[in-house]
Amino acid sequence: MSTATDERAGPEPAPALRRALRGYLDHLTVERGLAANTLASYRRDLDRYLDSLAAAGVADLAEVSAGEIERHLARLRTGDDGRPALAVSSAARAASAVRGLHRFALREGLTGADPSRDIRPPAPPRRLPRALPLDAVVRLLETAGPVDVAGDQAPLALRDRALLEFLYGTGARISEAVGAAVDDVHLDDGVVLLHGKGGRSRLVPVGGHASRALDAYLVRARPSLVAAGRGTPTVFLNARGGPLTRQGAWTILRRAAARAGLPVDGAEAVSPHTLRHSYATHLLDGGADVRVVQELLGHASVTTTQVYTLVTVDRLREVYATAHPRARR
Repeated sequence: MSTATDERAGPEPAPALRRALRGYLDHLTVERGLAANTLASYRRDLDRYLDSLAAAGVADLAEVSAGEIERHLARLRTGDDGRPALAVSSAARAASAVRGLHRFALREGLTGADPSRDIRPPAPPRRLPRALPLDAVVRLLETAGPVDVAGDQAPLALRDRALLEFLYGTGARISEAVGAAVDDVHLDDGVVLLHGKGGRSRLVPVGGHASRALDAYLVRARPSLVAAGRGTPTVFLNARGGPLTRQGAWTILRRAAARAGLPVDGAEAVSPHTLRHSYATHLLDGGADVRVVQELLGHASVTTTQVYTLVTVDRLREVYATAHPRARR
């Protein structure tokens, strides 16, 4: 399965290793429903692992020792065969892929033990999500789709405002927003259906501001946009009547951020995910339970959501330090 056979310096992995890898990837595809990008990353990581085993003369997963796995993971972090060292996050993903393969092999009876059981991936540095203050979010939304735009640009202005209100009002991923269909929007019930990662869908409430912006767009703007194309059920359309792309949505946000005086370049640049981070953080700041926010965001594990609680704790410390009379040392 390797796509770099011309770069391989060592022998081909044995057929037994290839069969085990195919079975594991099929399991991830059919039973786990992993996204295509995730599968591609696992495939690359495990192709490299099989190359490492082949170079060590290992022909079957049952022959792998914990030491062999540790040596492979160490090479990922230092670089080998002319390939640069992986970042900590990429090395951690590769370690998870290797451990998953060995757990699968044990469960399927291909091996009698799991040599990766006690091996832990390197811990990636914790990056706190960046959330905008509420006043910055309001400023951003109010500069998207100015109400005084007229003529041919009016439908696009209504679309831009509806899109950004949708992102912040539902916490949707950018892929979920541009992939939403008209039949997924139920404004009378105050909910939208989002189709997330791994084929999982969820109903999410949509607030008053987002609902009004969506209604204005769907009634007053989308009909003229869809007439320019061939007809599509997608909610958000481009000027030619086709589905709005992720890049198109990014451009809309970037344009609005520039008008709002928010950063559009560098590490602090506003992105579609910034609105998702802000949505989660503002909910927790307002007293929402972390498991409720987990459901709203569509996270498979509450551990993923709990990173937002660190953001709110930092905010609490700031407030305490400035407001409590005996907080200063």
